[in-house]
Amino acid sequence: MPRRGKVKKIKIAPDPVYNSVLVQKFINKIMYSGKKSIAERIVYNSLKMAAEKVKSKPLDVFEKVINNVRPLMEVKPRRVGGSTYQIPIEVPRDRSLSLSMQWIRDNARKRAGKGMEGKLTAELVDAFNGAGGSMKKREDIHKMAEANKAFAHFRW
Repeated sequence: MPRRGKVKKIKIAPDPVYNSVLVQKFINKIMYSGKKSIAERIVYNSLKMAAEKVKSKPLDVFEKVINNVRPLMEVKPRRVGGSTYQIPIEVPRDRSLSLSMQWIRDNARKRAGKGMEGKLTAELVDAFNGAGGSMKKREDIHKMAEANKAFAHFRW
């Protein structure tokens, strides 16, 4: 982070298939070692398979998954008078989208199974239905924020 001035947001062009910036950001998150064409294939095939399983359009499935996984609150450590408190704060939209995509990616990679397409499809279907590792992560974050509600007055 620079000491002076703001960091300019990079404009990301929408993806060619669904014309969605959100899908393009997710492809960039899935990408490993600069292999974008492989990441695109994985994401598009996973979205197609997930859409078939839940009988909906692929873009609608993806948007619902992201909205289900997005955190609304999180805790941030704040040092007050020699002790550190976990203070619940609202998560900005950009950060919540980024966190939800990271959680989906990480939990898909952790899953047992063969091939990233199948693992990502399973994670997307689970998140669509309100289950899975990424939804558990969101619930844990919300529980932590709820438990530390008493320290909300330290927010500034």
